Amino acid sequence: MANPWKLDTEALDLLAAADKVAAQSLTRHAAEVDRDGRFPQENLDALREAGLLRLVAGKDAGGHGQGLRAASAIADRLARECPSTAMIWIMHVCATAVLDRHGTPELRRAAADGKLATLAFSESGSRSHFWVPVSTAERTSSGVKLNASKQLITSAGRCDLYVWSSRPAAAEGLSSIWAVPANAPGLSIPRPFDGLGLRGNGSAPIAAKDVVIPASNLLGEDGKGFDVMMGVVMPFFSLQNCAVSLGMCEGVFARTISHVTATKYAYDGSRLCDLVQVRGHLARMRVKLDLLRGFLQDAVDAVEGGREDAMLRVLEAKVVGSETSLEVHDLAMRVAGGAGFRKDVGIDRYFRDSRAATVMAPVSDALYEFIGKAVCGIPVFG
Repeated sequence: MANPWKLDTEALDLLAAADKVAAQSLTRHAAEVDRDGRFPQENLDALREAGLLRLVAGKDAGGHGQGLRAASAIADRLARECPSTAMIWIMHVCATAVLDRHGTPELRRAAADGKLATLAFSESGSRSHFWVPVSTAERTSSGVKLNASKQLITSAGRCDLYVWSSRPAAAEGLSSIWAVPANAPGLSIPRPFDGLGLRGNGSAPIAAKDVVIPASNLLGEDGKGFDVMMGVVMPFFSLQNCAVSLGMCEGVFARTISHVTATKYAYDGSRLCDLVQVRGHLARMRVKLDLLRGFLQDAVDAVEGGREDAMLRVLEAKVVGSETSLEVHDLAMRVAGGAGFRKDVGIDRYFRDSRAATVMAPVSDALYEFIGKAVCGIPVFG
């Protein structure tokens, strides 16, 4: 069996389980999830039943103890069938990694039990600058009181735990990170999500009004949330986001190939793929795809191997994935022509979903600025 991700034996078994879930559940529900803009609960139930929601939870807490490599391989596989489910997956993995690294034993066990978690960093007050929250945390006699106006939080109202950012409760610093139960009194969702793409990922605003949580739900040190974001969240988020872009490209490429090899001209029986210009566009798609896959797997090697260029690869991964994805999906629509607008061909939802990554924080233009600073030897976040 080919193993391009260089997974260990257990991770290969977990990827095989993800492949089965993707083939049996995601494929069956993806078009409906997109059409109706509904949360793909059956897909999450299947992932939980397969033990995949505890992928990165520590073995000592009951999880699989896997890392970035296995998480990225699974994100790639899920995104080929249902990008909305893949986006829920990567947010869950990011949040679970924080819970496992910094949570109490109870929170770590919750992550290992397969509770669905997500990140709640984005805010209407700081928009794409997620590392500078304006929401507040106040220590009280009964715990910590949170007030916030969060925006576009994946799995809003459908998850079990939020990994939540706020200003520090008492310390100096940019932020603090908390574990917030989704059923905590004072949380509300002002309006549901109805978006252009990723229509099933349940992304919606969340309002917090005097939400009280235990002080022990602090993840990391008060005031040191930025360190958690950069040290734990960013590698998982950036590289998995790239993996989702890669998986979407593979998904749209397969559907484009299916269309051009099956569709014929009635007057002579020739197929669309018999046109030289069509084959040229397909070749460009394949080359871009292979370059993206090679970059991502090298980026995983860099991070897991502690290479000197690891942080540069983390900064590059999301923008490389999102920009390449735009090019590949534009080519898919160009090849398919008017048929690409038809729901039954299956290309249009990938095209719409591919637009999301460039505007998801940190946005591509911000990442180019960070990369520019890094290559010039300027402090990236200074």
